[in-house]
Amino acid sequence: MASHQHLAPAAAEGAEQHEQQREEEQQLPLPPQAVTPAASPNPYASSSRWRHAESSAYARYERENYQNHNQPGYGAAGGSGPVAREADSRGGGVGDLADFFNKSRIDLGDNKHQPPPHTPRFKPVVAGASDARADVAAATAGATADATHEGEKKVVDYAGGERVHPPSDGKEVVCGPLLNYRRTEGGVRWVGSVLVVTAGGGRTQPMVPVLEVRKAGGSSGGKGGEVEGLCLYSDARNTFWRFDVAVDMEATETRWEYELPGLRFASETKPRVNNFFVPALDESMRIMFHSCNGFSVGTDEDAWSGPALWNDVLRKHQESPFHVMIGGGDQIYNDGIRVAGPLRPWSDIHNPKKRKDHPFPETLRKECDDYYLRNYIRWYSTEPFAGANGQIAQLNIWDDHDIIDGFGSYVNEFMKCDVFRGIGGTAHKYYMLFQHHLPPPPSTYTSADAIPATTAEEGQGIDPNQFMNTYVHPAIQESNYIYGPKAGPYVAEHSHNMFARLGARIAFLGIDARTERTRHQVNYPETYEAIFTRLKQELSAAASSGRPFKHMILLLGIPIAYPRLTWLENIFSSPLMGPVKFLNRRMGIGGSFFNSFDGSVDLLDDLDDHYTARTHKKERNWLVEKLQGICAEFSIRITILGGDVHLAALGRFYSNPRLNIPVEQDYRYMVNVVSSAIVNKPPPAAVANLLARRNKIHHLNHDTSETLLKLFDKDPGETQKTADHNNVTMPSRNFAMITENSPTNSCGSTTTANGDAPVAQPPPTRPATSTSSSSSSSPPPGGGGGGGTFPKPKDGRLPLHQGETNCGTQHRAAAFPAQHGKAADGGLDVCICVEMDQHDSSGRTRGYGLTVPKLEYKGPRPASLEMLPPRSAGRGSVRSGRSRKGGLQAV
Repeated sequence: MASHQHLAPAAAEGAEQHEQQREEEQQLPLPPQAVTPAASPNPYASSSRWRHAESSAYARYERENYQNHNQPGYGAAGGSGPVAREADSRGGGVGDLADFFNKSRIDLGDNKHQPPPHTPRFKPVVAGASDARADVAAATAGATADATHEGEKKVVDYAGGERVHPPSDGKEVVCGPLLNYRRTEGGVRWVGSVLVVTAGGGRTQPMVPVLEVRKAGGSSGGKGGEVEGLCLYSDARNTFWRFDVAVDMEATETRWEYELPGLRFASETKPRVNNFFVPALDESMRIMFHSCNGFSVGTDEDAWSGPALWNDVLRKHQESPFHVMIGGGDQIYNDGIRVAGPLRPWSDIHNPKKRKDHPFPETLRKECDDYYLRNYIRWYSTEPFAGANGQIAQLNIWDDHDIIDGFGSYVNEFMKCDVFRGIGGTAHKYYMLFQHHLPPPPSTYTSADAIPATTAEEGQGIDPNQFMNTYVHPAIQESNYIYGPKAGPYVAEHSHNMFARLGARIAFLGIDARTERTRHQVNYPETYEAIFTRLKQELSAAASSGRPFKHMILLLGIPIAYPRLTWLENIFSSPLMGPVKFLNRRMGIGGSFFNSFDGSVDLLDDLDDHYTARTHKKERNWLVEKLQGICAEFSIRITILGGDVHLAALGRFYSNPRLNIPVEQDYRYMVNVVSSAIVNKPPPAAVANLLARRNKIHHLNHDTSETLLKLFDKDPGETQKTADHNNVTMPSRNFAMITENSPTNSCGSTTTANGDAPVAQPPPTRPATSTSSSSSSSPPPGGGGGGGTFPKPKDGRLPLHQGETNCGTQHRAAAFPAQHGKAADGGLDVCICVEMDQHDSSGRTRGYGLTVPKLEYKGPRPASLEMLPPRSAGRGSVRSGRSRKGGLQAV
């Protein structure tokens, strides 16, 4: 865990002496100037001191003014004869030599046998090392600072504004701490990490910070102590320090605290001591899920009270602490890079072909790199989100806005352009650092020829110019990751999929659905094979140990059980749109209806992103049936988390009602919790109502149906959010809570009927025809999760089991913290917390709840699905060895 930094005090001292000597030489008095013009230095002298031969005009002037050479001040100590001109005092270094050569450098292109064009193109030779040295020199004097007074710098405050601060000593924290959960070792040891970003840095660091961790309350039990920082990455701007934290789990929930002595925080309000909670050995983690954690370009953030819902997250964390915080993608919005960032000139190019052919040189890469760094530091230092980062351990996957809007879903020719490959690599660099606490790849993509070509298995090549005064820790391989075998098509890095144990009985699987994404695939077949191989190993090992998993949280980022908009896809991709696109390119007709990247309809990339899109249908169906096989084989209930759509909804897969299978024994029953966005503004009510109209009962295959549940029995606040007929989509900001009804709960409310919460005065509901509790008959008594028989409704959008009865605001799972997660039936209580008033800066929410029952399946397993079939295999769903009568084949 200790970081071994190679400090070089002797080299540093030598550099300081050299710099001091140079400054003293520059402060020497200039030689006296001659009085007469004739005594002045030769006016025909070259402006470059690197020129090895002067011009004939220079020599002629010397001959004509030979008599003046003995004048005081001309030449060296009044010596006779022509003398060499004085050295250039600008101190430009070797960069002047490169500039001199570049002035007449001609690039003839690849075909050097043809004669040059009539008007030759002049292209400077890119001297990457000299450019980098100049940048390092400027950065050493203050990469984000301008000199004000001697010994002081004007430093950019990433939260906004500027401030005067002494030179960096490596002890000022500009971002963090950020707490991550990594894994559980041996079932008894909680392992996580803490990240802080300090000001300044370079190839060596002046000090190694230390983190102190201890059990809160002064108790000496459990493992704690001091942890040395591990330097993940450092350049002249900032240094990233990771602290590996490992503490013992105990019989009861424990609270731990940590601090960073010796470091000072740029923020005056940042707590110096942070706390986090670790569950008991026999309990599962309380989970908070969120997505779309930022504002789209052009949003009036004040009108939405900023990231107000994080106040409610922290409020609920105080009442009943969360153990883990799962980010479903778009933890940060980097779309501003094309509006107020270095890509603005590129995005202003109207011709899509010229945009596609635009290079991504080293200068543009550095500007984009600086934008992503600053934006991350700004957002991750924004309260109250920043406060949650230091108290609740995170597990994150990324999505398009972590890079730029729509990344991965534009046409292939455009996605492979230099600019998109460049920003993909740069965004991945800071995604690794900030969200995973991992060292980035040594280099990110540029269009320079200096980077050697690599294979898909190797990933991005190494650019030596990016190593100037920079330290990058070697790659860290950890058991909680499942690495993609091949690098992505547009981000030349391997996907980072995750597996972790979330306490005693919940497994977690996060699939990186962005690194390998194209318009026609979400993940490589080889990646799926690696994921499911590892998953089976983990589930088998848990079952063999006597502590089997009962639930698995699957994080996909994008909804997989969601209404289709295929008709809209067909319109936007129709040849009929061709003339409109042409008019948009030539005369701007259509305006923002078309995106500024590949010229397609702006909404098409969002539609192509969905698993329910026509281009992803086969892959989606295969994945769902593969998951059903996992459920049947290990008798584990899978709950899917998805975001991205800026709506709250609850999708479900379930067995066709004609099979008459109770949900408690139905391995096809999987809930898709759709929670989005926690910060970004929701779509108009008309969009939510349109999706509700499209909420048909779809059939994945002969045996599996899917639809959205009528969950929203009333509006969250005083304002009506949707039409009366819409009880399935909620266009308001939201986040979700998931808690196991532990079988060890001593006060489990197993006698409460229908999952009802004991509310004295139930809130008014919508008309009876649209409420989620309008089942055909009253359910029998029992816990929120099931037990007994349940009458099957004719409409699959109504409750399918006892845990869904009275779902919404009147369900027991919505009564947080009084009854949420307090039953003892082993099910999962799910509560989607929806914002009541966008103008309320406290971010108060109303909960909509239901219970997902655990699975008790003892029957035969469905036929095993192997690799995802190639796209050429045909359209339609993938069969899993069923007979036409719906029977199962044992394997």
